[in-house]
Amino acid sequence: MTHDHDLVLRPTEAQTSAALNPPPGRNGGDLVVETLAALGTTTVFGLPGQHALGMFDALRRSDLRYIGLRVENNAGFAADAYGRITGEAAPLLLSTGPGALTSLAALQEAAAASAPVLAISSQIPSAGLGGGRHGYLHELPDQSASFRGVVKSVHTVRTQSQIPSAIEAAWKSALTAPHGPVWVEIPQDVLLAETSIPVVTGGDAFPEELPPRPELTAVAADLLSRAERPAIIAGGGVVRADASGKLKQLAEMLRAPVVTTPGGKGAFPWEHPLSLQSWIEDRHTTDFLEDADVVLVVGSGLGELSSNYHTFKPRGRVVQIEADLGKLESNHPALGIHADARLALQALLETVSAREDAKVPERVREVLAKVAERLGAQELTLEQDVLAAVRRALPADSPSFWDMTILAYWAWSAFDAKGPNHMHSAQGSGGLGYGFPAALGGAVADPTRPVLAVSGDGGALYSIAELATARQYDLNVTWLIVDDGGYGILREYMTDAFGEATATELTRPDYVALAESFGVPGVRTSPQTLEADLAKALGEPGPSVVVLPAVLRMFAPTHLGSD
Repeated sequence: MTHDHDLVLRPTEAQTSAALNPPPGRNGGDLVVETLAALGTTTVFGLPGQHALGMFDALRRSDLRYIGLRVENNAGFAADAYGRITGEAAPLLLSTGPGALTSLAALQEAAAASAPVLAISSQIPSAGLGGGRHGYLHELPDQSASFRGVVKSVHTVRTQSQIPSAIEAAWKSALTAPHGPVWVEIPQDVLLAETSIPVVTGGDAFPEELPPRPELTAVAADLLSRAERPAIIAGGGVVRADASGKLKQLAEMLRAPVVTTPGGKGAFPWEHPLSLQSWIEDRHTTDFLEDADVVLVVGSGLGELSSNYHTFKPRGRVVQIEADLGKLESNHPALGIHADARLALQALLETVSAREDAKVPERVREVLAKVAERLGAQELTLEQDVLAAVRRALPADSPSFWDMTILAYWAWSAFDAKGPNHMHSAQGSGGLGYGFPAALGGAVADPTRPVLAVSGDGGALYSIAELATARQYDLNVTWLIVDDGGYGILREYMTDAFGEATATELTRPDYVALAESFGVPGVRTSPQTLEADLAKALGEPGPSVVVLPAVLRMFAPTHLGSD
């Protein structure tokens, strides 16, 4: 009697011949790129270094497309964006020590935003591993220790035969919910040594599914079906799980208003009658959510930016669906459901009872009107006009990538992303320099649409070298730099807290001239001409820079007790 687990796939005659007679001139690096190709990779990002040359030499014998950036951290941001847009694990090839460590901030953002980045780094020669001080170039006592607190999993390779399995395991880890960055490291000598291992031709690393526990969704469905004032907070987990359609179905069945977090931008239609949009950083929205008798939180840990800086204090029951086990009930007691958002929402759709409440759209309109009234009293016309001009200039289906800058802070609350997976920012970990290199990764992922990057002048200086990358690969990215002469948001914070700002003012270049020195067209615009200049730049192929000299202000916070 034959059982399924007894079946063995037998190689074809051609496969057997190829295995017995692998082509000469291959090394450990070939095993890396062959494994990636077998897993479905088409594109890799990175930066070469002395210990990693075996991997980079192997690239020329492969069909993989290599996108090389000028700084490892920027390469990490580009890979992050590629992973967000495609949903694939984005390989990031790095060298040992300084090269590896330079990517840490980008990997922290990928971890916070659940972006699947497959970082593969070289290591010092095998003889130096183990913590001894041998004096190798780039040597660290334990390189992987620097990454264990950042990435989902660490995979250390010691021999060539371990390479395919280690990369497959890392790939699976990166794509299992919650998505995230993973770390593989391979010694220099293992990468450089000639190999007789057959060409890697097969790779199946299907991510594990994370379904909800049925007894929990049954309780959640009962709570939601009997709720009088249900509300939904939709986070980035909805976008990552491609669950926006199911979220909309459930909200309509329950007649439940929906607010999206900064990471969940686009998860729910902006103009829908049930949409509270993204005004989660507003006391009126917070009050509305606190009044709900059941709050369904999907794909969010209700962290600082998703809870109006932890001032949200729900009075009703909370049902939290979250793929990251550590985030369940981390901020509020809840019926915690550890699950992928898509699978959990599907389970609820199959078990909830439809509700009727004709007054809900009116209540939503009242909240949005209060938000608009609050903003209207603050004389913020310039800021609102600039953001509206950006929205009109950007095609509805184009992705945008935002650095940590005042206009991005506005966008978290006030920008209509026009769809899921369209707006991305560095709000996960909050590091500077994300916008432009991430936009380059987005353009690589989908070259059919123009891509927008938005930075302040402070953040722009983190990634200015990538103008060379944009030109080298002719990437279709328009970079809007809002130039206010310093770290604008820190200037505001310090002035409000201490009466004056320190260390926030910057000497900066002529960004238009600098862009043109890279062969990238640049234009200096104004709030009045921004829409036309930005639309023109986005409408022309290749990279471009639009510089807006302007000092923007933030709307007044409500988490400090003010209205």
